[in-house]
Amino acid sequence: MSPPSAKLSVFVSGQVACIKIAGRANFTSSIDFKTLVAELMDRGFNCFVLDLSECLLMDSTFLGVLAGFGLKLSGAQNGNPLAPGIQLLNPNERVADLLENLGVAHLFKTVSAVADLPRELVMTETVATATPSSEEVKQNCLDAHKTLMAISPANVAKFKDVAQFLTEDLKKARSVS
Repeated sequence: MSPPSAKLSVFVSGQVACIKIAGRANFTSSIDFKTLVAELMDRGFNCFVLDLSECLLMDSTFLGVLAGFGLKLSGAQNGNPLAPGIQLLNPNERVADLLENLGVAHLFKTVSAVADLPRELVMTETVATATPSSEEVKQNCLDAHKTLMAISPANVAKFKDVAQFLTEDLKKARSVS
């Protein structure tokens, strides 16, 4: 039995959304994360703080989804704490090393601090988990790995076999249905 996916909680204030990721951020929770961030962006949020103080690890799919949002929002980070972008609050050493090794750390501002969130952020809303189809999971994994390969050429060697397998698996699944 695989370990449970990460639990996502969201706090919002003004144009800032704080998402707490607790547990193991993996391919399953990446779909919930992707949906949540897309919905928040649709509602006008463009500054995200990800509280990673309780995030044990991130797999490559979750990192690919995160990197995709980092690419979309990284252009305006110019020292303004409320500029569009993603801040990673208190990532553990393992997560920080993964970000660096996959060549995506530059897309984020990493902050190590005690979370001193405004009072109105104390109310949390736990994000409900979806039950995606097998095809949706595979497509999300493929997209995430393609993103990682596009960001850093060094990732091509790491993930080309995974991407090829997922591509072929999706073709088979779609030809059956």
